[in-house]
Amino acid sequence: MKNILVPVGSSRNAVNHLQYAVDFAKAFDAKLFVVQVYNVYTKAGTMIKVDKIIERESLSFLNDLISKVDTKGVDVIVKTLKGNLIDTLELACKAAEVDLVLIEPRTNSIKDEVYLGKTSGKIIKQMDVPALIIPEGYKFSKPNSILMAIKSAIIKKEGVLKPLTDFKQKFESNVDLLLVKTPYHNEGDFNLNTELSGLVKNITKTENATTFQGVLQHFQSHNPDILCVVRRKRGFFAKKWEKNTILKRDFHSNIPVLVLSGLK
Repeated sequence: MKNILVPVGSSRNAVNHLQYAVDFAKAFDAKLFVVQVYNVYTKAGTMIKVDKIIERESLSFLNDLISKVDTKGVDVIVKTLKGNLIDTLELACKAAEVDLVLIEPRTNSIKDEVYLGKTSGKIIKQMDVPALIIPEGYKFSKPNSILMAIKSAIIKKEGVLKPLTDFKQKFESNVDLLLVKTPYHNEGDFNLNTELSGLVKNITKTENATTFQGVLQHFQSHNPDILCVVRRKRGFFAKKWEKNTILKRDFHSNIPVLVLSGLK
């Protein structure tokens, strides 16, 4: 894991989130890209160069945040980017060969009952890049245990397990696998390939209406430091991500959540 990207908003948690990102990047000896995406909508005939003003203020904002963080020798690159949020971030990830995106649940200071705000929800739902959701106020620490919850172990994408492999190798984490049999279960869904079976230490099988309910049932018994789920059309947050905003009453995690891109 060599390149990590952190989209930054104006939340009250921004400095703490950046410190986590720096500490995380330090552990991997990775480069950290700190970015803010902005868009400009102006009326016809506007003479003021709003573009340049916003770019300058955005860059000043990011540099001020960085000044409040102990960078610990990590190579931190600050960028302001203009354009559509998802398209721009995906282009940035491709250009910088980003391995992981670190996001905070709420990039703006919004209502406390919200777990994932609109911007964070969009990033998780629409981007095809692995992401790690860091709870507000969370301090970096070595994850000793990871719980991966999936309803199908069929893997067709190459390299999709790399973030999980990187975590296991770097932190010597134990990975437990929760296989959830849902009404959409197909024969062969629980057959593990060599790569996945080589990662996991313990396997638990359960039958629930959704992967989410399976996690709720078994979370306390595993007590993981990180929850790992998969982004897919009928994945962990399928219903909850029909809208970009996710309320805490629907889902909330006090530990980081690693979201892998779809396995298929």
